[in-house]
Amino acid sequence: MYCGNCFRDNALVAALRKEGHEVTMVPLYLPLTLDEEDQSRETPIFFNGVNVYLEQQSSFYRNAPRWLHKMVGSEKVLNWAAKQVGKTKAEEVGELTISMLNGEEGNQARELEELIDWLATQPKPDVVLLSNSLLLGFTRRLKEALGIPVICLLQNEAPYIDSMPEELRAQVWRIMADRARETDQFIAPSNFYAEHMREKLKLPEDRLHVIYNGINHEGFDAENISPTPPVIGFFSRMCKDKGLDTLVDAFIRLKTNNHIPQLKLKIGGGCGPTDEAFVQRMRERLHAKALLGDVEFHPNLSREEKQDFLRSLSVLSVPAQFGEAFGFYVIEAMAAGVPVVQPRCASFPELIEATGGGVVYDHQGTESLATALEKMLHNPSEAKLLGLKARETVRKNFSITKMAKQLVSLLDKLTKSN
Repeated sequence: MYCGNCFRDNALVAALRKEGHEVTMVPLYLPLTLDEEDQSRETPIFFNGVNVYLEQQSSFYRNAPRWLHKMVGSEKVLNWAAKQVGKTKAEEVGELTISMLNGEEGNQARELEELIDWLATQPKPDVVLLSNSLLLGFTRRLKEALGIPVICLLQNEAPYIDSMPEELRAQVWRIMADRARETDQFIAPSNFYAEHMREKLKLPEDRLHVIYNGINHEGFDAENISPTPPVIGFFSRMCKDKGLDTLVDAFIRLKTNNHIPQLKLKIGGGCGPTDEAFVQRMRERLHAKALLGDVEFHPNLSREEKQDFLRSLSVLSVPAQFGEAFGFYVIEAMAAGVPVVQPRCASFPELIEATGGGVVYDHQGTESLATALEKMLHNPSEAKLLGLKARETVRKNFSITKMAKQLVSLLDKLTKSN
């Protein structure tokens, strides 16, 4: 699957290395799917996804010989497993989540010890960064084995956990808050998410820092020519969580009103096996209104294809309602000179205020989205100015280089105080 966390981490490691820092990127669970050069290609995959699952299901397998784990969790089996499901459903893996958070006391303790044994063969790091707080079960053993600070990046864990059944959800948050006390610092991608996770993890203010996510701007600098006729765009995972059905309904409403002749819709982004049925329903909904010919679907694009896709838009909207911690698609659209229309919820108002690159609308219902899109599309010159203004702002304030420098500054302070 296409994972925003993986994209961010991979770009961040590349930027840190470019600045002269030595960084080891350790992939977990499955082979990474990326749109830039893989910065972890020299490193083995730990917490092999097949083994992690079977260890959760079977006490026999947890104690099975190493050769059996190696055979069952082979690269061939791992690649096969990776192609079967597009995204893990939190409501189906609550017990596994709890086990992983229990770290050295969980069913995957063997995997954690294998990771620590491997780290002992490498140059000792000054600091360890966890990609997200679902890995907090690693902290205790990492600190015991290495004697160094452990920092945790945050990105969209809360919506994932909150989709679990209530009993499991409460247990997960309790364990995470307990494990969070052992972690030296947390880094949130927005002020919105910092406040949300501070409350969830019961963190004091001095242990949570905000550093905006950045992107690699290479390739986004080509000229953006406003399309004629106008084009609304969606670029994210093609699923209900990201609000694709809401945008499709808003497009149908706009076409029915016909105040913007020849309006088109382009839908791009990740589409895995579990998304295909939903996407087919969207096609059928459009076909029923005789509008399928005005819509294009562009799944699983390369980096260059994504950049071309974004430059072909008049406006982008991803009406996600689940509490998005950041939303890379907002910054990437602006980097391509395209303004955005986003719901007035989660991190979107903060990002739009910081960039000036779009508008927010009342996130209740399709009609308010359609109204906001129509207003922007009726003023193409103003929309173009919004996009160009945002492009300069995100180039300056939302670059992966700036993120890397801010991170290094924070890490320098932490390592000197330890």
